[in-house]
Amino acid sequence: MTSIPKLLKLKDYITLTGTTLGIIALILGCFGTRYYISFGFFLITITLGTDLADGYIARLTNTVNRFGIELDSLSDSLTFGIAPAVLIFQAFRTGGIYDYVIIIGCISFALGALLRLARFNITTEEQSGYTGVPTPLSCLTIIVFFYGNYFLSYGLGGITHPFPEISYYLIPIIMIFIGWFNITTHIKFGEKSKHIYIAVIILSPVAPIIGIIGLMDPNFGISLGICIFFFACFFVLIFYFVIGFFLKSKPKKKVDDSS
Repeated sequence: MTSIPKLLKLKDYITLTGTTLGIIALILGCFGTRYYISFGFFLITITLGTDLADGYIARLTNTVNRFGIELDSLSDSLTFGIAPAVLIFQAFRTGGIYDYVIIIGCISFALGALLRLARFNITTEEQSGYTGVPTPLSCLTIIVFFYGNYFLSYGLGGITHPFPEISYYLIPIIMIFIGWFNITTHIKFGEKSKHIYIAVIILSPVAPIIGIIGLMDPNFGISLGICIFFFACFFVLIFYFVIGFFLKSKPKKKVDDSS
């Protein structure tokens, strides 16, 4: 059996960096205060960058191997599935009976991410595009929804101000549907469509920068502007998922062989 130090390559250390940040985010979520939850999501946005970087380094150094693929999937299950689910529950729990509904939504989200990654690991044939929503993008959708609520509430009354009431009712529905988006075969993104990675590449550095602003006591105007930005990103991402559904569902035109 090969020792772990011999198996690890540069890209694996980048993956483990993201894993470590995900573990820290999970621990921060256990504190339960909105400040720590916001910081936890801030760390998750950084893992979006490490997830892109480890794949790029693996291809650049020609070190793509089975060990790295398995390690990356395990890391993604934590950073893009379990940790965001725990953070969302801590952010939106009310202390009442409705918390059990939120728990169902969070479990659905986490299981959707885990099942998608497990299916990916046993898929041997080449894929021309994406079936379902990739876990980094589903995680990013949850992050922008949280920060939209965070900055709206912060602008209205500070870090302890309640989120909009409608968000508490919407969050389990959103989590369930995004979990389904992960594993469904009814959403298809073509190989030539680079919008998925464009969204991640653009928002990955922007989200932590704005997250830092959130930790620096922004005024009402700044909070409102950032809130609008994040909610706009959220609705654009949801719209993109729906478009992916209709692209998959659209019947293909038959080729006329008579010509």
